[in-house]
Amino acid sequence: MKHSLPKAILIDLSGTVHVENTLIRGVKQALTKLRAAGFAYKFVTNTSKESSSALRSRLTRLGLDVPANEIFSSLSATHDYLLEKSLRPMLFLEEDAMQDFKDIDTSNPNAVVIGLAPSMFHYDKLTEAFNCLQSGAQLIGLNKSRYFQRETGLSLGPGAFVSALEYSTDKSAKIIGKPSKTFFEKSIESLEDVALEDCVMIGDDVRDDVGGAQCIGMRGILVQTGKYRDGDEMKVSPPPYMVLPSLVDAIDHLVSLKATSA
Repeated sequence: MKHSLPKAILIDLSGTVHVENTLIRGVKQALTKLRAAGFAYKFVTNTSKESSSALRSRLTRLGLDVPANEIFSSLSATHDYLLEKSLRPMLFLEEDAMQDFKDIDTSNPNAVVIGLAPSMFHYDKLTEAFNCLQSGAQLIGLNKSRYFQRETGLSLGPGAFVSALEYSTDKSAKIIGKPSKTFFEKSIESLEDVALEDCVMIGDDVRDDVGGAQCIGMRGILVQTGKYRDGDEMKVSPPPYMVLPSLVDAIDHLVSLKATSA
């Protein structure tokens, strides 16, 4: 089957490029190949446990030179949403991620923002959030991820705590990151003459990366690294455009596609 050449590539980070402090094998060379082929691309991430600067520092330590303008994160999108809506959040974020919200007023909160904050996910703090929501605050989730991959195995994602507060308050959360259509739209705003249907999304999360992308007209490539588990490709409809062993194979496919279309 012949496939049209995408104008831009959107790439997940955690589980696709790296797992914590381990780079996926061959990714550095593959990204060099992607750049050399002239593809427009953007890293799009739901990572919310560390600040944008800490994330870039991690990537640098892994040997990747990734400029800030190549990363679009749920942290930055949430920051902008809070400012746009004049919201004062109760932030469920780890101390490092809080650095991205230094200019946000958190007094007398009228919103509850849930990121990946293991140190804050305990009964008393969640009850405080529950009472804030009962008083009229808006519930916001950076993402609703079920789980994510760490070097030691799978870990519970923030989606469980977003869902718990939805259940107890009868409120629906505003989800900022993937698979939100608005998140994907904003991620490509800086790419010239690129629409969502011109993009391919590559990631290890079949629902948030691949399913989310394909529901809004993109093609999704599911990679079998990170959180991927056997049979994940059967969990979304339509199924992934492709299922490949890793980001390396996905980039090889796209570069080959460009070469044959020249």
